[in-house]
Amino acid sequence: MSNDAGNGPGGLPEEPEENSAENPFKGTPFEAMFGSLGAAGGLPDLSNLDLNALMGQLQSLMQPYEGSVNWQLATDIARKTAAAEPDPSQDRAAQTRVADALRLADHWLDDTTSLPSGITTTAAWSRAEWIEETTAVWRILVEPVAEHVVGAMGTALPEEARAMAGPLIGMISQAGGAMFGSQVGQALGELSGDVLTASDIGLPLGPAGKAALLPHNVAAFAQGLDVSEDDVLLYLALREAAHQRLFAHVPWLRQHLIAAVEDFGRGVTIDISGIEASLGSLDPSNPEAIAEAINGGLFEPKQQPSQTAALVRLETTLALVEGWVDEVVGQATAERMPSAAKLQEAIRRRRAAGGPAEETFAALVGLELRPRRLRDASALWGSLRSRQGHEARDAVWAHPDLLPTPEDLDDPLGFREDLETPVSLADDAFDKAIADLIDGAKPDDANPDDADPPSAPTA
Repeated sequence: MSNDAGNGPGGLPEEPEENSAENPFKGTPFEAMFGSLGAAGGLPDLSNLDLNALMGQLQSLMQPYEGSVNWQLATDIARKTAAAEPDPSQDRAAQTRVADALRLADHWLDDTTSLPSGITTTAAWSRAEWIEETTAVWRILVEPVAEHVVGAMGTALPEEARAMAGPLIGMISQAGGAMFGSQVGQALGELSGDVLTASDIGLPLGPAGKAALLPHNVAAFAQGLDVSEDDVLLYLALREAAHQRLFAHVPWLRQHLIAAVEDFGRGVTIDISGIEASLGSLDPSNPEAIAEAINGGLFEPKQQPSQTAALVRLETTLALVEGWVDEVVGQATAERMPSAAKLQEAIRRRRAAGGPAEETFAALVGLELRPRRLRDASALWGSLRSRQGHEARDAVWAHPDLLPTPEDLDDPLGFREDLETPVSLADDAFDKAIADLIDGAKPDDANPDDADPPSAPTA
């Protein structure tokens, strides 16, 4: 998937252009990597592959670095990419404006959720500051996936096939971290031009407790809407403040999301038998034949059932996060902001279409990040709140085993119909009851993978 897609009116992404003809690993995470390197003059046109030139250029990427990704290279490329467009530093007036919007947002949210404020500091970021402030979390997300993808490339081939392919395979494996660094940098640089807040993609990318908006990007987003920029800023501040509350007071949520990404990366495998069959018919002295095999997707990773399960878990959790934020912000603005419905729909469409998150993750790790069921999740949280109050709605976040499942999203209005008494998430007795419920209240004959989440205990 290419990462060159632009944005249409209202910040909605246009369809990315396919460029598989010039990529050696079409349809894989390496497609975007080779494409970006080729655009920067890093790799030659693979339709006329010169192995000596290719290996020489790969060697130029071999600089010392720790881990699976060259993060120094990634940061440098990201900042250069962001600097291609105006990236003004935010002055004191902008900082004050963002702080005031977040303060008002937190005040409004106090009436709609039992979770207290999660904001300790506020910030108005430039694009370059967003890159610097979020790199630490990107490292956590990308490193495990990069390790498995690059490792799979280097170890998938048996010795005989590796010898047939020559030094090209070894060079690709050695330079994999630098390739990932190059692509990470380009992707983050482009993403910095689209994101609106620190938690815009549904993941806690910034430092814990720091609520941040990107005023320059917010202004560009507002231009595509028939809504005042002040209302857009406040609405986005509400979403950012809601995300901060959730991630601050649901301590397991951050690791739950990261673990799903790691599980996806752990499932990366290469079809060795297919490669052996292809290489068995090749003349190792014919570089053109090797190039044709590579262009045909010779090393394309195959998605495993474990990856599919991880993707479903990640998409479901992201939908629940975004749906909860959508619900509590909708309640907070219902009587206060006439333009909220229009802004809610714009954000929903932006997220449902994938937005910058999908493009970035697809380019980095071959994983499309899209909360496809945002509307169902929002309806589920709203239905539970209307029947039992916002305390019962928020209490579901007490433990991951209590979260709605994909099957629950099929019937969002029926979730927890047997819940009789709402209990505060902050109640110690409720926390103990939840622990007891998880430890021993599941039916003996139930399949833990198929069982519905346990209901909260009645008073």
